[in-house]
Amino acid sequence: MSSSSVATSTVASRALSVRWYQLVAAVVCMMAISSPQYVWTLFTGPLTERLGVPLSQLQITFSLLIVLQTFFAPLQGFLVDRFGVRRLVAVGALATGASWVLAAQTTTLAGLYLAYGVLGGLGTGIVYIGTVGLMVRWFPDRRGLAVGGVAAGYGFGAMLTTLPISTRLDSAGLESTLTLFGIGIAIVGMSAAMCLKMPPAEMAERRPATRIQSVTAPQTRPAQMLKNPIFWLMFAMFTMMSTSGLMVISQMSSFAADFGVAGVTIMGMAAVPLALTLDRVCNGVTRPLFGWISDRWGRENTMALAFILEGFAMMIWLATSSNPVLFVLLSGIVFLGWGEIFSLFPATLTDTFGTRHATTNYGFLYMAQGIGSIIGGPAAALLYETSGSWLPVFSVVIGFDIATGLLALMLLKPLRQRWLSTTSSVR
Repeated sequence: MSSSSVATSTVASRALSVRWYQLVAAVVCMMAISSPQYVWTLFTGPLTERLGVPLSQLQITFSLLIVLQTFFAPLQGFLVDRFGVRRLVAVGALATGASWVLAAQTTTLAGLYLAYGVLGGLGTGIVYIGTVGLMVRWFPDRRGLAVGGVAAGYGFGAMLTTLPISTRLDSAGLESTLTLFGIGIAIVGMSAAMCLKMPPAEMAERRPATRIQSVTAPQTRPAQMLKNPIFWLMFAMFTMMSTSGLMVISQMSSFAADFGVAGVTIMGMAAVPLALTLDRVCNGVTRPLFGWISDRWGRENTMALAFILEGFAMMIWLATSSNPVLFVLLSGIVFLGWGEIFSLFPATLTDTFGTRHATTNYGFLYMAQGIGSIIGGPAAALLYETSGSWLPVFSVVIGFDIATGLLALMLLKPLRQRWLSTTSSVR
């Protein structure tokens, strides 16, 4: 073995022990910035009362948060690659915390849009894209598990804040709650960001631990990827799956009230905060769990299982919506079938188009989340206000879930196999 090979092996071996610390730091960053999305539904009641606006107008704030988080993701991914993950993620955490502090002071809808929506969306987007892009580089051999782990931080983080925020809203009010937790977001996120760093180049030479994908993906530039129909199929699938979960996240307090379960107490706890807490647990667990399964069973097979599971869970949820216990339990199953999109899609994209431009490439795919927020947020609220029922809204998202699961098996899987086989033979 040559001296250069020995040196490369030594560097990679050292990096293997370091990368788990990187994963922990990335998870903490994600936990810090998860609350703006996942506890938004707790603020809709106080905000509509404070600002005197209908729900459909208020939900534009939520869409702005997700749209700004996602539509600027390609630029944010480029900036992270250009200026370094540590600096950019710290700036993102600071912006996220500041968005809550500023939102606490605003008394106008436009001010809420700019603070909570625009500034919060830009801040959370930098942290999200930066940490996901970092993990696909540190864990080329366990990509599904690692991306699922860091994405779990985004799901678990709000689990720690849902009940404290709900309690403080009742005791201290909206302004105090947003200010206190906004400062906390900034401090925790910036502290964890200081621990992040890029892996050595030798890490890219590690191969997957299983034979699910036996060929190496081509290192595809964003401009080339955007010409590939596989990307646009994944974009459409991501959009449909984002819509279903974001509809539930943004509208749960509203449809729980219409179903008659919002004021019900279960085991001494109000149904909606209890459901949200369970949802955060399931939303976090599912990301590394299904990521790990996909490393062994295949990305598309796992997608089909999870997406169709969510569709059937939502059917039963709607049919038993007036039962408060089932309302809480089934909400958790819905998120068990939804949250893994944030591990399966980035892992699948990197498997398909390579690691060299992974952060920027995923930034383009992540824009689908923004479109999903528009359909699942204000568009869903408008459909409800127009029809006077949540049945059409649930029907649309259930259809999206099942259709996406079928697309994963029937279209995405053969297209990806053909693409990898062709590019491997060309190389």
